Amino acid sequence: MLNRRNFIRNSAGAIGSTVLLSALDNPAYALYERTIGANDQINIGVIGVNGMGWSDLVAALKVPGVNLLAICDSDQNVLDKRMKDLKGLNVDASKVNAYQDYRALLDRKDIDAVIIGTPDHWHALMMIHACEAGKDVYVEKPVGNSIVECRTMVAAQQKYNKVVQAGQWQRSQQHFKDAVDFVQSGQLGNIRTVKVWCYQGWMKPGPVVPNSAVPSGVDYNLWLGPAQKRAFNSSRYHFNFRWFWDYAGGLMTDWGVHLLDYGLLGMGSPIPKSISALGGRFAYPDLYEETPDTLTTLYEFDKFNLVWDSAMGIDNGSYNRDHGIAYIGNNGTLILNRGGWEVVEERQSGNKVSKPLVKASDNGLNNHMLNFFASVRSRKKEDLNCSIQAGAHVASIAQMGNIAYKSGEKLTWDAQKNQFTNSKINKQYLMAQYHNGYNLPKI
Repeated sequence: MLNRRNFIRNSAGAIGSTVLLSALDNPAYALYERTIGANDQINIGVIGVNGMGWSDLVAALKVPGVNLLAICDSDQNVLDKRMKDLKGLNVDASKVNAYQDYRALLDRKDIDAVIIGTPDHWHALMMIHACEAGKDVYVEKPVGNSIVECRTMVAAQQKYNKVVQAGQWQRSQQHFKDAVDFVQSGQLGNIRTVKVWCYQGWMKPGPVVPNSAVPSGVDYNLWLGPAQKRAFNSSRYHFNFRWFWDYAGGLMTDWGVHLLDYGLLGMGSPIPKSISALGGRFAYPDLYEETPDTLTTLYEFDKFNLVWDSAMGIDNGSYNRDHGIAYIGNNGTLILNRGGWEVVEERQSGNKVSKPLVKASDNGLNNHMLNFFASVRSRKKEDLNCSIQAGAHVASIAQMGNIAYKSGEKLTWDAQKNQFTNSKINKQYLMAQYHNGYNLPKI
């Protein structure tokens, strides 16, 4: 068993870094599948299956030996749809149970691991409760909806000694890794600025609509969970939860944790010294949202600055790309996004560092799931491509940017005390307020 698990782990690492993992008939998957015995089967449940949770479920079922036993969503309408959709994945729906309350799913002793794809304000409690119930966890990004939640999630993973992967799947995509290797090779020279941007033309806030009755089949109180009580409004529900502070943090935490993560990785994942932010609802002031549709955030580090620039409803971002990371050095600029990476030489440098576009060639989400389940089998948490510690680090930095925006202050971070130097800011913003009888466990 140990030899086979070592083989699985080593094979998974090689597969994840070199081969397109997009279908079960891929030879790499076939190699992996031949190593799976009865004792290596993993039974999973998925909590939150309307959006990214469903994509995660589809990717998980491509991993040999992973069996779906249960799905959970507070919206019965979503559950009914997904139970039908399982047929398209060659899953026998009669063997899959559907729950509205995630606690019923966690009570099952036959479930080994859970995937959490709910709105952000539920991530911390569900991950902690899953670890407490003895489950390994794949939790969507951003891992927490506040800095204190992020810390508590890390503490829970350590206390219960479970395998916890954050859903920042770009960490499992080869061209992202190759780009960071180039950045860290020194060929760009001293990097003075890292630009991170996200211009999303297809992402627009919901229209202004009146409050309404809760739709039939929706357990709205369960959906709200620790968020404050409000009348139901369809523009705050499902996908649009992203634009309201009760549940999430706008583009900064939605796309930001993906992109900031690589901006930071290339520079060694440091902690900022100061943070300031300017923005607002400039594009859609009359539509129904709270988070800014336009935001510029400046993070100060010891030897460079990082600039976050985001905009909803338009696509014309830096370097004619709608999202990306640019490492700007003395010798050249490396431009990276989900499509690939290239290096544009600084004309005055005299250093031949230009590099044509290297296109993406693999499926990051599939790779990420394969990495997670290989670590579940091996119990080697150090093999995870994005541990809860890594996810908490970048989620906290994204939260710092949002706190700077909401407070209107230039903030200084005290790395030794792990808090801002402004006590009023710490009291108001470090921890999300919990309501309705919910409390974040103290671990």
